[in-house]
Amino acid sequence: MANPFRGEVVRLYKNLLFLGREYPKGVEYFRDRLRAAFVKNKDVQDPEKIKQLIKRGEFVVKELEALYYLRKYRAMKKRYYETDE
Repeated sequence: MANPFRGEVVRLYKNLLFLGREYPKGVEYFRDRLRAAFVKNKDVQDPEKIKQLIKRGEFVVKELEALYYLRKYRAMKKRYYETDE
């Protein structure tokens, strides 16, 4: 029987791979860590545990987006505003 969460997990993995392209430590570092995290949990069968892991993955997506927005904001601020330091 196919897992009903498979599509959601695959979507989360692809989304994280896409976001990992801009990761500060490099795409290879991010991809290796991401793959290890998904492989570690590949045998989970409990639906509640799967939902919990998906929520954690979505939290990581939000944190990465916040990191990238902050980096872009700092770059724009540095480019257009003088610093009095």
